[in-house]
Amino acid sequence: MTNEAMLPEDEAMTLSDYLDKGGKLTSPENVPPRYRGELLRLMSSFVDSELAGSAGFADAINWAPGLKERIAACRITLEKVDHAERILDLMGDFGTDKALYNKAHSWSARQDRDAQIDPKRQGGDMRLSVFHYPLQGWADAVVMNFLMGLATVHQLQEQVQTSYQPLSEEFRAILPKEKRHMELGLEGLAQISETPASRDEAMASIAYWMPKVAETFGPAQSARFDRLRKLGLRHTDNETLRRAWTADAEARLTKLGLA
Repeated sequence: MTNEAMLPEDEAMTLSDYLDKGGKLTSPENVPPRYRGELLRLMSSFVDSELAGSAGFADAINWAPGLKERIAACRITLEKVDHAERILDLMGDFGTDKALYNKAHSWSARQDRDAQIDPKRQGGDMRLSVFHYPLQGWADAVVMNFLMGLATVHQLQEQVQTSYQPLSEEFRAILPKEKRHMELGLEGLAQISETPASRDEAMASIAYWMPKVAETFGPAQSARFDRLRKLGLRHTDNETLRRAWTADAEARLTKLGLA
């Protein structure tokens, strides 16, 4: 256990003070109950979203119009499961049974396309609400992959600062691959935008997915964010992240004539 992983010897300094000053925790042995609960919830949300995202995107492999696009869809589907497993390995350090966890939910399950789904988590299924909606064809899958991929990049760029060092290191390793997933979506969207009919289809999908992806950042006023910030698990508030993502997405879509 490193010195950085231990609380300072000054007993007057609380865990919150330590974490607020940039302190890091490096193993389950250092983690108190309240921190543990929030950390596992954060990791579960990422794992469930990656598993659900991979399962939902699997159909896009057969929708792909060419070999290059099929390879890209396969890569995204595979790597998202790999990312989930990496974080699930960390959860295993806290006693999570990986085999049982994988069987806990139907990761490919989706609700109706026009369903009104509460952005809050659905029971024990911690996937982001956007992953409860079904994809509808290749252009729709590409749009969703780009918009949600860009959101994931913005979210991970913040979460690499998390105070649990093993999670920070895993997110840092995952971030470049998630960025590449987003770039593959953007490349596919550029091709789609070249054809008038496909462009219209893409714009309809953008209108559908933009508000749903925006919801993944959470409410503008969040008591939970305040708790996570005090524990060093979060640093940038939901609304700031949402605005940054929106501006980034709109700038990229404008270059393609899709905004």
